[in-house]
Amino acid sequence: MPKTLIKIDTTVHPEELDNVHNRWHPDIPMVAMVKPGDEFRVECIDWTGGQISNDDDATDIKEVDLTRVHYLSGPIGVEGAEPGDLMVVDILDVGTLAESEWGFTGLFAKENGGGFLDNHYPNARKACWDFHGIKTSSRHIPGVEFVGICHPGLIGCLPSKELLDTWNKREKELFDTDPERTPPLCALPHAETAHMGRMTGEAAKQAALEGARTVPPREHGGNCDIKNLTRGSKVYFPVYVKGGGLSMGDLHFSQGDGEITFCGAIEMAGYLDIRVSLIKNGVEKYGVLNPIFQTSPMEPNYNEHLVFEGISVDEKGNQFYLDAHVAYRMACLNAIEYMKKFGYTGEQAYAILGTAPVEGRISGIVDIPNACATLYLPTQIFDFDIKPGADGPAISIQQGIDLATAD
Repeated sequence: MPKTLIKIDTTVHPEELDNVHNRWHPDIPMVAMVKPGDEFRVECIDWTGGQISNDDDATDIKEVDLTRVHYLSGPIGVEGAEPGDLMVVDILDVGTLAESEWGFTGLFAKENGGGFLDNHYPNARKACWDFHGIKTSSRHIPGVEFVGICHPGLIGCLPSKELLDTWNKREKELFDTDPERTPPLCALPHAETAHMGRMTGEAAKQAALEGARTVPPREHGGNCDIKNLTRGSKVYFPVYVKGGGLSMGDLHFSQGDGEITFCGAIEMAGYLDIRVSLIKNGVEKYGVLNPIFQTSPMEPNYNEHLVFEGISVDEKGNQFYLDAHVAYRMACLNAIEYMKKFGYTGEQAYAILGTAPVEGRISGIVDIPNACATLYLPTQIFDFDIKPGADGPAISIQQGIDLATAD
């Protein structure tokens, strides 16, 4: 087993830890240095920093403070890494912590983050999941059990000052186009709840004023929520500062493409075993703007799917031009309506799409005016036959069970 480079105490508040941070800034000090070729383990707390409990009440989902999330383990420096290099990260393993063998999924209230389908499901809901080795099931969603595709939702290197300034400028310009929008168009710096790792004193206060929030993916990687970054995959990250400053967190036991409920994966505390190396001047050599990655040979092998289509016509009948966002939303809504015929509530079906290893694809993007997006739902995750038949759907799940609600 690789040595544990970053150890996390899940019993204390994350802001008491100096080996985590929840903002991106080039001046955050490294918590450890490694050499190219080193293998090591990094422990991570769940993305909310312990704000969510394993119970049947979704009040914590309703009230979670989204400015105090994504406490990332790191940054880790790699000896010899310089701006313009590519940092190569082999994800050797992803696992759970022995003291935390459970995870959660949240449908966020529209006024506090929302989600892909928040106009249809605006209220806070929660499902808790138990882990059974490589499989998971939930007391809140009967009739499903599936193999997880464990991965870090968030991983990347520290930005340069120039890149940080670019992020803040362009996101502020977007925010200013509709500053009263709920949810907001983007998450701007919020110094009051910034945790800058080992930065202290006046330097930490000043950095917090411009430290980038960890909500979106950006050029350095970040919160990409790519489910296929699982054990056995390899990622190539652009390096922007000396040492690189690799940080990671937001671990998921499983997720469907798009993480559509916003807190749509099965969120967990856990660990990553990784190996790092460098490609000198790799950014220029390979023309890299955003990270690239190689897939793993160890993904769940579901080979039977129902595929739901969506096109660029929304639920109100409005026509859009080659809009893949609308098309994927409609594919998700079509799948939810189908699953409801078997006895699931809309919220349960929504949560299944956010957590099970469903595949989302842009299947057509040139046939004007409609893009075609598809959602591949693995049929083998259900303990009943969910395929269409001449006799029509039968109510196949235990009734009276639903996601946890908020008081």
